[in-house]
Amino acid sequence: MFYWFLKFVAVGPLAKLVFRPRVEGIGHVPAKGAAIIASNHLSAADWVFMPLSLRRRVTFLAKAEYFTGTGPKGVAQRVFFGGSGQVPIDRTNASAAEDAIRTGIRILEQGKLLGIYPEGTRSPDGRLFRGKTGIARMTLETGAPVIPVAMLYEPRRVPLPGKLGRALGKNMVRVVVRFGEPLDFSRYAGLSGDRFVERSITDEVMYEIMELSGQEYVDVYGAKVKKSMDTAGVSATEAVSRLQPPSHEAADRLPDSLAG
Repeated sequence: MFYWFLKFVAVGPLAKLVFRPRVEGIGHVPAKGAAIIASNHLSAADWVFMPLSLRRRVTFLAKAEYFTGTGPKGVAQRVFFGGSGQVPIDRTNASAAEDAIRTGIRILEQGKLLGIYPEGTRSPDGRLFRGKTGIARMTLETGAPVIPVAMLYEPRRVPLPGKLGRALGKNMVRVVVRFGEPLDFSRYAGLSGDRFVERSITDEVMYEIMELSGQEYVDVYGAKVKKSMDTAGVSATEAVSRLQPPSHEAADRLPDSLAG
């Protein structure tokens, strides 16, 4: 119930009034049955605007820290993520990652929409980073299609009266939620666990997100970039240059729409 309260009463109407989100390709999302909604991840607002664009409920796998925070921000996160039915996952080790995948599979087997950010974290600099292969396992083991999604935040000028209004108007954005055509990976049926197949599927998904969003693709995990930024005190660009494979290798590893 709290999910629908947030969507139609507490958050949804205000978000739509202020940001005027534009939705494209909504017909690609099935009216019923399981599907994986795979999105880029630019902002915490992604959690709000993508589900708002759909009639159906979207269940996300959310990091466990959102359910255990303290202080005003932690309490707000616990209320939002817990009350809206999102599922906490532990991301600290390989065993936890496997548990998260099994949880996602269970949600899909119930015929629900599962929301996933394949990058595993928010983009550190606005580019699109390498996807994790858990999404491939889920589609292979359930047969659920993958719907690629691009979240875009376009700057727009809004004429508002007064000095404060003019300042706020310069910083407004228009949110665009762009759904792509469903990706069917039934040609790989029975190959769950094959790491080359799973990487091929994941790269195909990332390619489609890249095409929808227009983002530059970086063949490095976003979480590794953030860790390097924290430990070395460098910018995202510097971190990427340290972690990215040599150019002659990277050229062979760009996501390909003809993967597999």
